[in-house]
Amino acid sequence: MNDPIIFDHPLIQHKVTLLRDKNTGTKEFREIVAEVAMLMCYEATRDLPLREVEIETPMSPARAKVLAGRKLAAVPILRAGLGMVEGILRLSPAAKVGHIGLYRDHETHLPVEYYCKLPSDIDEREVIVLDPMMATGYSAADAISMVKRHGALSINFMCIISSAEGLAHLRKTHPDVHIYCAALDEKMDDNKYIVPGLGDAGDRIFGTK
Repeated sequence: MNDPIIFDHPLIQHKVTLLRDKNTGTKEFREIVAEVAMLMCYEATRDLPLREVEIETPMSPARAKVLAGRKLAAVPILRAGLGMVEGILRLSPAAKVGHIGLYRDHETHLPVEYYCKLPSDIDEREVIVLDPMMATGYSAADAISMVKRHGALSINFMCIISSAEGLAHLRKTHPDVHIYCAALDEKMDDNKYIVPGLGDAGDRIFGTK
């Protein structure tokens, strides 16, 4: 089982605090979500393989390193996960983007699938599934199961805030998946929202509340 990475980098923690603040407006919230995703992606891609190539610098021939083999695919869970895509693409503009649509049944609190569109070469890519919040962990687990059914072999999950319960569920369900969280909160309320959390990430990203 892979140990999750819970970030303690000062820049990430500072930005997460801004996201938690109810006074942070939609524009700033959206920008910070992308910034946090970019900082997290830097660490999540640390182990991408490299190969040597020959190039010409303005001074002389040189051997240098470029990415080898697998390229990235970002797969946001709609709709809130869309807010993290820009940060991934800033670091890896060649990444392909898939989409998984899940919504939470307000009575059962379980995810319901309504959309799935992934790159045709998903099996050849390093996949990063994105969702700002992981509460129960069921949506993340279901999305990863969908990606696996389409042939993905190397999968990472990235969220900004996770509950302890959600993290435990995802680790148990998909022990082979690398998990990256910017912050870990202890509990959820009766409606399965993370406390203290940051509210509804989708509403705050898109200004719909």
